[in-house]
Amino acid sequence: MGDTRLPPVVLSDAERLTLEDWARRRSTAQGLAQRAQIVLACARGWNNTMVAARLGIERKTAARWRTRFLRDRLDGLADEPRPGVPRTITDAQVEEVVVRTLEETPAGGTHWSKRELAKVVGISPASVLRIWHAFGLQPWRTETFKISPDPFLIDKIRDVVGLYLAPPANAAVFAVDEKPQIQALERTAPVLPMLPGVPERRSFDYVRHGTVDLFAALNTATGKVITKLSAQHRAVDFRDFLDEIDRQTDPGLAVHVICDNLSAHKAPVVRKWLLAHPRFHLHFTPTYSSWINQVERWFAELERRCLARGVFCSLDDLKAALENWIKVWNDDARPFKWTKTADQILDRICRYCDRISKPDH
Repeated sequence: MGDTRLPPVVLSDAERLTLEDWARRRSTAQGLAQRAQIVLACARGWNNTMVAARLGIERKTAARWRTRFLRDRLDGLADEPRPGVPRTITDAQVEEVVVRTLEETPAGGTHWSKRELAKVVGISPASVLRIWHAFGLQPWRTETFKISPDPFLIDKIRDVVGLYLAPPANAAVFAVDEKPQIQALERTAPVLPMLPGVPERRSFDYVRHGTVDLFAALNTATGKVITKLSAQHRAVDFRDFLDEIDRQTDPGLAVHVICDNLSAHKAPVVRKWLLAHPRFHLHFTPTYSSWINQVERWFAELERRCLARGVFCSLDDLKAALENWIKVWNDDARPFKWTKTADQILDRICRYCDRISKPDH
């Protein structure tokens, strides 16, 4: 298909520096960065098939940008003019918006607003917002993270993810945790139902009628859950819940239980129970890594669909609502699909550590 007699791509020092800068800088448009990577790969002597395989693109894409570069050099990598109203915002202004958003902050502030940045760059706030959307920038948002200090982080991630992606034969895998202190909250005024154009409204204050703890074991293969309501979540309560899992699981299966590092899960009473039930095997998630326990995803569904907007006039009402919702879930249970491999997770953690270890962080 033409890969055997391709014209060589030879770069000048200035062209190489420009292409490397385009491929590396965060402020460069994603398409231009990819085109720069294609040309740099061609300059290494790779044919179009090799370039496509290395960069995860189609061969015809590699061929197109090789040809465009050989014909027009760096100018050939720019987007071709499109029909329509001429642009009023220059490439330099787009780049300035992106670079300032990523690399600077306004005087006395922690992040840019569209109006502040529009005033500095000399364009409209709506244009700033469109540029942010185009580049996937959301300076008003922030997320938190915590790197686990667990000395056995790698081993535990491989162990837990291995149970999700390649569960052992003749075994049941359960993701187990407790949701403590679920509150029976009654609003001080009746909830006003949704109307066209008006969302449901509820009073800010409430009366609390007590709390209950919920133990849950999510079968990762079927999505069904085994649950137990309890007044507390002590070690003996966890042991009793293991008894419940034992009763409801086929006696011919080994049982693998994924749980966190709560002291109640490692108490002597639990260890003694495990010795008497050798088919049970406990697997602990890394410290500060509840995200790896699939039952947390089920708890999120419980919170969103049952608890967040529920009104419970007594503890009995809360328990009845929980039991009813769990029954509805189990009647149409579906497993959550785990897609990340252990290596992918560890690579992402390494990238986080690399970023936060740099001097500018």
